[in-house]
Amino acid sequence: MANILQPVRGTRDLIGEDAARHFHVVETARRVTGLYGFSEWQTPIFEDTKVFSRTLGETSDVVTKEMYTFEDRGGDSITLRPEGTAGVCRALITNGLTQTLPQKVFYAGPMFRYERPQKGRYRQFHQIGVELLGPATPLADAEVISAGWRILCELGIAKDVVLHINTLGDTESRAAYRTKLVAYFSQYAGELSEESKLRLEKNPLRILDSKDEDDKKLVAGAPQMQDCMTSEAKAFYDTLLNHLTAFGVPHQHNPHIVRGLDYYNHTAFEFVTTALGAQGTVLAGGRYDGLVEQMGGPAVPGVGWAAGIERLSMLISAPPRAQVPVVVIPMGDTEAQALDILNLLRRENIAAEIGYSGNAKKRLERANKSGAAFAVLVGEDLKLKNLASGEQADVTAAQLPALLRA
Repeated sequence: MANILQPVRGTRDLIGEDAARHFHVVETARRVTGLYGFSEWQTPIFEDTKVFSRTLGETSDVVTKEMYTFEDRGGDSITLRPEGTAGVCRALITNGLTQTLPQKVFYAGPMFRYERPQKGRYRQFHQIGVELLGPATPLADAEVISAGWRILCELGIAKDVVLHINTLGDTESRAAYRTKLVAYFSQYAGELSEESKLRLEKNPLRILDSKDEDDKKLVAGAPQMQDCMTSEAKAFYDTLLNHLTAFGVPHQHNPHIVRGLDYYNHTAFEFVTTALGAQGTVLAGGRYDGLVEQMGGPAVPGVGWAAGIERLSMLISAPPRAQVPVVVIPMGDTEAQALDILNLLRRENIAAEIGYSGNAKKRLERANKSGAAFAVLVGEDLKLKNLASGEQADVTAAQLPALLRA
């Protein structure tokens, strides 16, 4: 037993209830985003490292500490994707789709980050996400957020989640705000955490979402973006909030929701919950109008979000149970007839399985233990047995589909 191989730390198998929850989240998101006109894309799970280092920022924690990067046999630097947006934007460019906008993209799949495994967080984790590429209007932001809200509603967890939303303004607003933040936090540079001291030089907006308790006290008195916004940026944000109200999405303004990279502008938002203990984010995103251009493409506006499937899976109640198969049991030398019945039921979209071995009694015992509601006994006559009550009746093959759907 000592030589049994174990899963790599920070990974896990999706089996049974875990698998059912996972796939319920994905299928719900796939169905809802389809209602909003999104098409599913699948991008590779590994990319040229520059796809992520250039877009996430050379100094970000993801790039400096968390990426799974390696050199392949050809000497190229390859990275397992830590998030989905960069790959979608790369695909937009390399597939020549920047001339056919808008593109409304849904994706689902594994991501990889080297971080300390903890509840709901793994080194191979999974995300669903959407990207709306092309429109630069607040209606696009509202559509993306509304789709996320609808997914949370369909999963039955909206009651436990609150949308926090903020504006990062346009380029002019952001530059003015950055100047004010630097001036404010410079007065307290000696009191800032070491991480925030570094951010003061490179990315002062990131200080606003610091988790350090002393930093939080300073953040409480910091200038707010609203004091620096141009009239155009204010109109964008006000229109977005009106659209969210029209879509029936409850929301609250939170000036501390930020995105630190330069290509983010206007909208930043997070759906947060306290149902997992400490307040946690389950779905988050924003507008990133400069990202496609930064990757070498033309100026293409974009807005999107991503959500962790593991966290969503922990919040949902038990997912719908898969259809329990009807068990077909050959009585004596009737396996050929049993296979005909098996094929008939499956063609009628009725889940059905057959016992592989053992006498009729053993197969019936296993059928009872499996949780199946019915067994079809194939002998000289065809019988349908209710496994809960023990009652059985003679039937014809043609009658079976209607009787099992009743």
